Amino acid sequence: MFVFVCAGCGAELTTSLSRVSLPVHARQKYGNGAQLPVLMESGTFAVDPDPWGGPWRMWDELNPGEAEARGIYAPVYALSDSTPGASVMAPGDIRGTRLIPEKRGGACCGLDGADGPNMACEACDLPVATRIDDCSLWQAVRLSPGAVHRVPVDGIHPAPLSWVELAEKAEKTPPFEPIATWGGWLGANHYWSWSPQWEAAAGQALAHLLVASQGQPVQAPDGLAADVFQRALDVLLPAGTPKRRAVLAGPGHPSPDASADILLVPVHPQTGQTWTPAGPTAPAYLVPLPLGVWLWLVSPEPNLPLPPSGRMAQDILRDDPLPLLPNDLFRADWGTFQHTLVRLPAVRSPWLRTTLENLTQSTSAGPF
Repeated sequence: MFVFVCAGCGAELTTSLSRVSLPVHARQKYGNGAQLPVLMESGTFAVDPDPWGGPWRMWDELNPGEAEARGIYAPVYALSDSTPGASVMAPGDIRGTRLIPEKRGGACCGLDGADGPNMACEACDLPVATRIDDCSLWQAVRLSPGAVHRVPVDGIHPAPLSWVELAEKAEKTPPFEPIATWGGWLGANHYWSWSPQWEAAAGQALAHLLVASQGQPVQAPDGLAADVFQRALDVLLPAGTPKRRAVLAGPGHPSPDASADILLVPVHPQTGQTWTPAGPTAPAYLVPLPLGVWLWLVSPEPNLPLPPSGRMAQDILRDDPLPLLPNDLFRADWGTFQHTLVRLPAVRSPWLRTTLENLTQSTSAGPF
């Protein structure tokens, strides 16, 4: 466990926090006017290895080799030039700070952090963090790396859960959920949608699936995984008989088929490590998925039971309506896909670079 203290005066700025892996959807911008919940679970923090926010530099302003030295292997519109390594936490876990009113940024319904740190230490007024709670953004506080220090606190530091424990205790992430919006005169509204977390997870996984495909058709696993990935794979890869096969693999399940070329596997939510098969296996590309999404894919929740006689009589009132379903096809999150793909060295291959350039220049949404 750790607390964060002000680098200027040493005042404590957080509750006791344990470190976990940064969620895949941390940088996601979802929809238009959506009210997204808090990014991090209370009592946890994660370190973002990449820079976030301004100042920005356009791609053509970079020196030769600079982007690749930063782990970026394909052109992007602009790169953040801020300091990497911000600690991300839930807004409710911050202490001893105040908002800086003049740092509101270009926010629409809240704070977006566009003007830099917008929270200051109450004791010494040093800007120490950036709060984000604008519409379409996940709510979080980002502690500035140079303005805070992480200090261990006394007590027991529990070891990360084992894969077996995670498979038994971790919660599944449902693929559908109600999305809250600002509803104008009538107040808040809701609509039923594919989960933003699933869309971000699919964006990351799809980038890896393209690399794993080696430019050949890929067959996704049957069921919900096919709904999530197959349409995008068919659009982005050449047509023809699938030559590479993806399967779900992970803790508590039989060893993966030796003929599988690609394994969709979970990521440890505490350590960020990708699950790997034990023992000798055929070389397969491991595609990471958040644990909650992977758990649902390998063990989906059953449909609500129907009455024994089949259909319920029309004159019977019921208080358990079937859940609504999204009105559109599943689309992976473009921002997460691009952020992931440009950081994979394989994107330098000609066919994958061309695919990315065509997607970036396209005026149609396609699979995104």
